[in-house]
Amino acid sequence: MAASVLYMSMSLDGYIAGPNDGQDNVGGDGFIRLHEWGLTPDGERHRMDGAAGRFNDEYHATGAVVVGRRTAEQVDHWGGDHHGRGVPIFVLSSRPPGPSVANYPLVTYVAEGIESAMARAKAAAGDRDVMVHGAYTAQRALRAGMLDELQIHMIPVLFGGGRRLFDVLPSRLELDIVRVVDTPEATHIRYRVIPSVGQ
Repeated sequence: MAASVLYMSMSLDGYIAGPNDGQDNVGGDGFIRLHEWGLTPDGERHRMDGAAGRFNDEYHATGAVVVGRRTAEQVDHWGGDHHGRGVPIFVLSSRPPGPSVANYPLVTYVAEGIESAMARAKAAAGDRDVMVHGAYTAQRALRAGMLDELQIHMIPVLFGGGRRLFDVLPSRLELDIVRVVDTPEATHIRYRVIPSVGQ
């Protein structure tokens, strides 16, 4: 059965973006450090070897994307095609999209909440997983009981500031460790969210 999966690189102290994150400094100061494990030495392309290649393949096998507006707009909706393979992108937002989105037929803005966005993404993805992007979107999905798994790439660095992945959670959540892949650049841990009683 298809799962909704958060894919995120994170510093050991919980940051997914550095200080001064914004439209003119996407990811904040030092952001690239969180993603060096999966990039070629020039930082221009994704590595296709070893653990990086394995996660790159897994990441691109997902069938739809759910993302928050801030993340989507910072990267101009990935040019309307996140995977380069015609994968639909569902943007969670209470406001209508900007005019550039008219050029991206795979991008759909969803104003009805995380439940609607996730249901539409899962329907579009079929038997493939749904990729979840963004801290706020992940927190909303966890709160609604709609995030199934987390693939965290834990980077051996302490940022000391920036944007945290789990700043606001509704309550304590338990996780099962599904897989651990340890490399010199990062420890890749996949967790399954244990549903709370009543979910």
